[in-house]
Amino acid sequence: MQHETFATIHRGLDRASLPMGLWEKAKRLGIWNPADIDFSKDKEDFARMSDEGRDLFLRAAANFVAGEEAVTLDLLPLINVIASEGRLEEEMFLTSFLWEEAKHVDFFSRFLSEVTNNSGGLEQLCGPAYRELFYDKLPANLHALKVVTSPKAQVRASATYNMVVEGMLAETGYHIFFTVMDRENILPGFREGIFNLKRDESRHIAYGVHLLSRLLAEDPHLVETFDSTMTELFPMAYAVIQEIFAAYGDSVPFGLDPNEFLGYAASQYEKRYRRIMRAHQDGAMTEDVEAILAEV
Repeated sequence: MQHETFATIHRGLDRASLPMGLWEKAKRLGIWNPADIDFSKDKEDFARMSDEGRDLFLRAAANFVAGEEAVTLDLLPLINVIASEGRLEEEMFLTSFLWEEAKHVDFFSRFLSEVTNNSGGLEQLCGPAYRELFYDKLPANLHALKVVTSPKAQVRASATYNMVVEGMLAETGYHIFFTVMDRENILPGFREGIFNLKRDESRHIAYGVHLLSRLLAEDPHLVETFDSTMTELFPMAYAVIQEIFAAYGDSVPFGLDPNEFLGYAASQYEKRYRRIMRAHQDGAMTEDVEAILAEV
């Protein structure tokens, strides 16, 4: 492959675009180091938890770190497709995307080893629905882009990654963690890291909504691909959340109500779905860049 020209000297960078705005945010807010987080109080708090409470945090963190590793491993095909289409602003932002996912792996791995004293042998904490989504569907839909780079394949990949894995599951995980930490006033180091992760992921999800909106605005027929992908994966995401709580029967640690978090996952998806559908229905991008950037 040879280059015919370069965007920076042919047209310049579109600094008013959402991807460039997200890039600016990533440069300012994404520079945090998991190694700088002090887990000393977290170790004390974790030791004082009930056996069931420790088990819940261990289970949720194990599911999280494996998911972060999965997306770190599986993101490159999407970056390559965006680069091959000459979308420089989007590719620039996606360079931060991959680095941040790797940093999230680092953070959760440190928490598991330094706070819970567990760094391996945790596969049994990942249930059947989790395995189907992260071991099968996510890599299949992302790595399919190595063979077919069509808009339809991009819709399936982004819906899986941004709408389900990040938009439903990761955000619900944050909600679980913050609910417990707020209620119990515990784990200050973990709170710091989760705050940073949540802020990183908000940029990732904003990009996913942007990508899906662009694709569906350019070809309204792709709504069928988007809807069919979500019809397949939505129940799987619900099942992953249910698996987290299933081990505890009616006595979920910290008084958590599983239905609250199932509803939260659905609401997070629905608000982004509405944004994407506006672009689909209008046949044009309708995003308010300043408003979106204010949220992330």
